[in-house]
Amino acid sequence: MILITGANGVVGRQVLNQLVQEDTAVTAVTRGTGEARLPDGVAAVRGDLFHPEWIEPALDGVEALQISPRATGPGLGELLRLAAERGVRRAVLLSATTVEHLAGEARFAAQFKHAEELVMRSGLEWTILRLADFAANALAWAPQIRAGDVVRGAYGRAATSPLHEADIAAVAVRALRGGLGTKAIHTLTGPQSLDQIEKVRLIGAATGRTLSFQELSPEQVRQGMLAQGLPEEIPARLLGSLADYANRPGPTTSTVEDLLGRPALTFADWARDNAPAFGG
Repeated sequence: MILITGANGVVGRQVLNQLVQEDTAVTAVTRGTGEARLPDGVAAVRGDLFHPEWIEPALDGVEALQISPRATGPGLGELLRLAAERGVRRAVLLSATTVEHLAGEARFAAQFKHAEELVMRSGLEWTILRLADFAANALAWAPQIRAGDVVRGAYGRAATSPLHEADIAAVAVRALRGGLGTKAIHTLTGPQSLDQIEKVRLIGAATGRTLSFQELSPEQVRQGMLAQGLPEEIPARLLGSLADYANRPGPTTSTVEDLLGRPALTFADWARDNAPAFGG
C-alpha cells in the first residue's frame, strides 16, 4: 500500500493515476468533508495533516509515503514518527530546487529545507525530489487567455525550466516503489529554460492563437492577486522567485531523462496536453 498526501494537488493526482494504472493499492489523504473525486480504486481518508494523530490507523499496511510539505505543514514531524512506529518503510518528499538554488524569499526555501531534515532524521528509507517550477503554474493565466490574447504579468524575462507534472509523477512512482535507491536527492527540472514571454507564445501555438505578454509592475500584480482574495503568501512566493529568475535563470538538469530513460516532456508538450484549459 502506498499513501499519498496532497492527493488533490497537481502532482498528487498524477501519482494516483499512474499507481492505479499499475494496479497498485493506494490511499489518498484529502482535507475537508466534500467529495474527493478520486480515481476509481483509490481509498480516501480525510483529515488535517497539520494535526496528524488521527491518521495512525490508516498507516497500517502502508509501505511507502509520499509527502507534500504544503499538505503536512507543521505536522510533518509527527506524521513521520507515526509512520515509523507503524512500520512504514519509505518516504518520498516533494521538495524544491530553491533549497540548493536559492530564489525568492529565504523563508520559503527554509521551509522545504526543514522538511528535508525531518525526513532524513525519520529513520525511514528516503528519497528527496527537489522540483523546479511546475509547468502547471501557467494555468493561472487561463482566465486571461480565455478572455483575450494578452497575458499581463511581472518579470516577463524570468526564466525557469518548467516541469511537466507527468514527469514528476513518473519519477515519484519509481521512488515510492524503491527503484531509486535510498538516501538519495534528485533535482528535477524540465529540459529547456524558458522565460514567461516564450511560455505564453507556446500556449498560443498549442491553442492556434497569437498571444502576447504585457509587462506590469510587481506591485500591480501583487495588488491584483490580493484583490482576488489570495493570501499574502501567494504573491510573495511568486514575485520573489520571478525577480531572481529575471536576473539569473533557474537550474536545468538532465535528471528526468537520466532516471526515466526517455526525454523529459517539454513545456510545448504540456501546453498541447492542457490546451482545452486555455480555450484551445
